[in-house]
Amino acid sequence: MEKTWVVYLLCINVLAFGLFGADKWKARHKKYRIRERTLLLAAVIGGSVGALCGMYFFRHKTLHRKFRIGLPAILFLQAVITGFLVVGFPAS
Repeated sequence: MEKTWVVYLLCINVLAFGLFGADKWKARHKKYRIRERTLLLAAVIGGSVGALCGMYFFRHKTLHRKFRIGLPAILFLQAVITGFLVVGFPAS
């Protein structure tokens, strides 16, 4: 089961990184663009690291507030949720 999650996260992060690269290419060549919600959805479903890396590597969407603030926020929330799942909820 853990191996499946690792493979899934690897694939979704590569996909998210690639989506940012493809959208940057499309923007430069005046082609039909990838929707912003698709880019954000890729981050939300587990590709936040790949999306953040793609955003800065391709210098794409770095001036857009929803990406500049949103992607790190998504990554932070995913890290907190993962921490709770791995370590467990604090005892009350």
